[in-house]
Amino acid sequence: MQVDVAIIGAGAAGMMCAAYAKGRVLIVDHARAPGEKIRISGGGRCNFTNLHSGPHAFLSQNPHFAKSALARYTQWDFIDLVDRHGIAWHEKTLGQLFCDGSAKEIIAMLRRLMQENGVNVNLQTTARDFAKTPEGFDFTLDQGGHTQKVQTKTLVLATGGKSIPKMGATGLAYDIAAQFGLTVTETRPALVPFTFPEGRFAPLAGVAAPACVTAGAQSFDEAVLFTHRGLSGPAVLQASSYWREGDPITLNLCPEGGLLPALQKKRGIAGGRKLTNELAQFLPARLVEHLSGVMALSGNLADQSDAALTSMVQSLQNWTLTPAGTEGYRTAEVTLGGIDTGALSAKTMEVASVPGLFFIGEAVDVTGWLGGYNFQWAWSSGMAAARALA
Repeated sequence: MQVDVAIIGAGAAGMMCAAYAKGRVLIVDHARAPGEKIRISGGGRCNFTNLHSGPHAFLSQNPHFAKSALARYTQWDFIDLVDRHGIAWHEKTLGQLFCDGSAKEIIAMLRRLMQENGVNVNLQTTARDFAKTPEGFDFTLDQGGHTQKVQTKTLVLATGGKSIPKMGATGLAYDIAAQFGLTVTETRPALVPFTFPEGRFAPLAGVAAPACVTAGAQSFDEAVLFTHRGLSGPAVLQASSYWREGDPITLNLCPEGGLLPALQKKRGIAGGRKLTNELAQFLPARLVEHLSGVMALSGNLADQSDAALTSMVQSLQNWTLTPAGTEGYRTAEVTLGGIDTGALSAKTMEVASVPGLFFIGEAVDVTGWLGGYNFQWAWSSGMAAARALA
């Protein structure tokens, strides 16, 4: 088989690239269906972008690398595409956009665009033995017990990272990058729950509360969810991208403030009320019960001096915990790190030292925050390569 463009990986970035690349385009994936991570994302409704998408929301060893692709194909461009295909959507919180119906609508849109572009889609197919040739690249396809040689002028790696291996993640892009002499930065699970030893929060499993979670120098103000194994919820997932083993995290359980004056006022009105009962008006009762042992919360409101109340509130705003680890790639939404951006053109995603070779999407050392940012990187980087290939 001879093609102009061969794309390995039929996820968000790969399909976006295939939809707009020109010439004879082949896309290959070992899954039974394309866009599997799209299908399961956002509770089945796909958080497909974020109104506030911009370089500030992405982690990379080169924080400037993502600027070009994100500026040349923005969230507004993808929203326009979704609108033109009649997909209804809504904003949930913090600029996060979801399909009103199903994530399958996004997949169907991309499949329709690929069909209109004449893309040859090969699913349940494995690509192996990649080699550079004077004309481009050669590799072998394995499908249903049959093998086929492919010759392509250009090769695009869109196979993602290591996150959610049950969906077929393999880290293939990193292996191919190493084969062609490229550097792969340290990879880690990101947007992932924290674990704690000995079921520390098992009695609190299912309890959620608003909080500001700080890891390193970054803080996120959203919900925290206590689980049998540790901590999850949006604020925790966000903070996990900035956490390192052995480091503490800090939970501010009163992120909006106002607790101290509220308790002081209540003390003057109903001093006989138990402190824990009053705290349960601001925090989940099960959490207050747990904290009463951790922070020695006892007595009536009338027993608490201003200094005691101030100290207690400060403790609630600076609850320091040290996770044992994370849930790992098994549940991580994305992979932090990847193909070193120093080897790639920020405009086209092409490898400078290997003309015709491109890396896009999660495989690259560009990782977004929770909330649609990683899908936007997939659309933007996929379109950057597609335009170069056109």
